[in-house]
Parts: sequence; C-alpha cells; structure tokens
Amino acid sequence: MPDKSFLFCRAPTWKSHEQASQRQLPADLQSWLNETGSLTKRLRGIYGKQFGVKVLFNRWKPAFIDECRLLDLAPARYQLVREVLLHADGQPLVLARTILPEPTIEIAHRNLSHLGSRPLGEVIFAYPDLQLCQRQFSCADSAIWSPRLQNSVEIEQAIWGRRTVYAIHNQPLVVAEFFLPKVLQ
Repeated sequence: MPDKSFLFCRAPTWKSHEQASQRQLPADLQSWLNETGSLTKRLRGIYGKQFGVKVLFNRWKPAFIDECRLLDLAPARYQLVREVLLHADGQPLVLARTILPEPTIEIAHRNLSHLGSRPLGEVIFAYPDLQLCQRQFSCADSAIWSPRLQNSVEIEQAIWGRRTVYAIHNQPLVVAEFFLPKVLQ
C-alpha cells in the first residue's frame, strides 16, 4: 500500500451514522468531528501564524476501493491523492487525506492540483457553491497507520476521524481528517 498512501497500511473503516460510541465521546472531540465550517479557519483562529501544512504525499494514484465507490469512480483510474499533516509549530494536530478526481480539478480551474503547502480548506471554502454532501466517521487504531507515518508522528491510541464528501459545481472530492490528541488539548 505504500504506493497508494503515506498515512495508511490499509484503508480505514467508515460508518455513515453517528453511533452510540460516538455520542459518548468528549464534547471537544465531537465539536471537531461535527465542524461544518473550514477546519483551516478554525485552526488558524486557535494557532494563528503557528499553524502550518506539511505535505506528506501528493501523487496521481488509484484511490482506495471504498473511496472509489463513494465518489463513483473506476477503481483503476488515477486521482490526485494528497495527504498532509496540519501542525502548530511542528506539533501534529490533524492528519488529512484528500481524493481529487480530474473533473473536480478541471471545474476548479486547476486551483486544487497545485496547492503545495497551502491548506485545501482555504481554496474549497472560497467557492460559493461548495456543498457538504455526506459525512462518515472512523475510529482508527494504531495498527492501521503506516510504519513511515509512525516514525514521524507518535500514535499510541485509537484516533477518531471524519470523511466528508464535498462538491464544487456538482463535482465531488473527499477529505478525510483524523484528530490527533494535541488538537484536543
């Protein structure tokens, strides 16, 4: 799987609806999981200029099978897969994975394919017709994360995440975000 992801050794398991176990989560974690606005804007509001983005993986590759199903894509077709670490002065806050199909990149005038260390949220939340289409949740145990990631970010417990399908001019993209312990402090 190293050719498909820097973050994962296998795809996370996602659930569409809030489960009883999620309702038992601390309020601060729930507020991150259920945030409907820009995560970038919220993190900048907390961390200011300390907030940054480190690109871990940015390649044209086939997405995971469940991501292809979610976006109604052919499994062998290449998509732009972008994985990043959102941090504050090097302290890891959020791990994110984005799947950007070619038609979505084209409709966005290629603004999404040349982000570099610019946060995705800065770009997509600038589109007035951005739609939040679907959200799913996952609790990823430490076994799911790749050894390469574990060498750079210490993950000792299960990490909650969310996966959101957005649409720009009716063209979909998916963003998965996992909230590391530091962002909850």
